[in-house]
Amino acid sequence: MSMKHVLFIVTNTHEIGPNKRKTGYFFPEIAHPHEVLEKAGIAVEYASPLGGAPTDDGYDEKDPIQVAFRNSKSIRRLAHSRKLSELDLLDYDAIFIPGGLGPMADLATDADVKRAVSSAWDGGRIVSAVCHGPCALLGVKLKDGSSLIKGRKLTSFSNKEEDGYAKADVPFMLEDALRSEGAEYSSVEPWQPKVVVDGRLITGQNPASGGGVGEEIVKALRAASQ
Repeated sequence: MSMKHVLFIVTNTHEIGPNKRKTGYFFPEIAHPHEVLEKAGIAVEYASPLGGAPTDDGYDEKDPIQVAFRNSKSIRRLAHSRKLSELDLLDYDAIFIPGGLGPMADLATDADVKRAVSSAWDGGRIVSAVCHGPCALLGVKLKDGSSLIKGRKLTSFSNKEEDGYAKADVPFMLEDALRSEGAEYSSVEPWQPKVVVDGRLITGQNPASGGGVGEEIVKALRAASQ
């Protein structure tokens, strides 16, 4: 297949909630999908609502995949993420929204993010997200006026996971919000991998699901170029 391009849409939030918890994107949720895509010869680019350098959270130096990403050229590009509103989403074959707590404070409500997601979907592109990343799908209206997620199967960080992790820091419970917009939400036990594919929509539940989302993006891009 000719070179495919995936745009990672990353949070600009550095702290969240009443306790000013330090946050950003969750490191393995970029490192693991990036590794899968790079091995498959797929190019990764980065954008964020404001552009510039996002902060990271959850780096684990015992994970060789994270260490490799920390030392990669790609993370240097991430430090100069492009401003989302300046990009044409149809230049990309897929978008991917990694999690971390940060997205809950900006990607969940940002108008440029909503436009980017609807423009990618309406343009026949793959839309994917992991963990808290699916908050970017909330409130997305397609060109026919319908909700992107109503009646679609997906997953995200679960209420059970949030209860033990950041309930005091997040502005809302993501699982509840997705369900209330009519998504067919499902999850597995906390911190176990789960990926849901519903046509061009690919979602993962938690950090353990990042690599699996990457693999499904690769499969979908290969199928699309058959």
